[in-house]
Amino acid sequence: MATSEPSLPVINLRSVPDQDGMSRDQYAAVVQAVGKACTEFGFFYIVGHQIDPKLLARVVAGARAFFSLPKAEKAAIAMNKSGRAWKGWFGLGGELTSGRPDHKEGLYLGDELPPSHPEVLKGTLMHGPNLWPVMPEHPTFKQDVLLYMDELERVAHTVLSLIASSLGLSKDHFDSTFRPAPTRLLRLFQYPSPVDDEARARWGVGEHCDYGVLTILLQDEVGGLEVRSRNGEWLSAKPIPGSFVVNIGDMLERLTWGRYRATPHRVRNSSSEHDRLSVPFFFDPCWNAIVEPIRELGPLNGNSQVPLRWDKQDVVSGPPRAYGDVLTDRVAKVFPALFQDSSHL
Repeated sequence: MATSEPSLPVINLRSVPDQDGMSRDQYAAVVQAVGKACTEFGFFYIVGHQIDPKLLARVVAGARAFFSLPKAEKAAIAMNKSGRAWKGWFGLGGELTSGRPDHKEGLYLGDELPPSHPEVLKGTLMHGPNLWPVMPEHPTFKQDVLLYMDELERVAHTVLSLIASSLGLSKDHFDSTFRPAPTRLLRLFQYPSPVDDEARARWGVGEHCDYGVLTILLQDEVGGLEVRSRNGEWLSAKPIPGSFVVNIGDMLERLTWGRYRATPHRVRNSSSEHDRLSVPFFFDPCWNAIVEPIRELGPLNGNSQVPLRWDKQDVVSGPPRAYGDVLTDRVAKVFPALFQDSSHL
């Protein structure tokens, strides 16, 4: 059972973008806090991100409006209608975690790429235009979502610079991997309110680690996110108004030779009155960037044998691969039918 009080660190980013205005000690303190959070938890809250609260409110309102649409209207932009772009809506149970259906529905969004984009012309998976719902009462939904992604990218670069500094690297170390076109994926998820004891016992999404580098999560007031600590205790990542929850994924674990390890987490909506809304943003390397352990760091403690994780997976070893290939393999396991259909397009 998760503990009742949140136990994750809180990092204030308010002064970080203006690092020249901070004293060396102030900046070092933030860097140290980020490094400690990555080492001990793999999760932390961020505040002081300077994203307009009105923009956040519009994105949340638009997401709630979308999920309240009749099923037929949501199905009009189902993922199987997006071809090789793998964007759009999926219904309850349509996404798998560790082979099991999640108890949630969602909308997959990403960069708005026109048909003339080179990667779209090549038929690269997960590249193409988004499928947008028709919501006359929320005419700025598309504009808001795309602006929101740009704002989150700014925040993500700030967090990455702090992570780089915490590893003893230059603060712009990750730029070559994440610029000029990082992989940006935005998900809108709704976990339905349980209607009986059986539903209350069901996990909205089971224990798992994210497979990218950074996840920045906006969660509503319902809560339900639980994080497994290094000693095996489940911690409740309770909502903090105005904050995001950040967690590191498998690819950052790989880049750092296991110094910063991806942390298992899970979600269950136990509220009998409210659906749970969450909006995770996945910020990852450029599609063709090669992901391999950072040479300047070297193996952890000089030992090339990385301890096995909770799932007995080794994400550090293995040959260098383009991030796009890694992501395609992972998403194919989440939507096997979609992958099968796309292989014929």
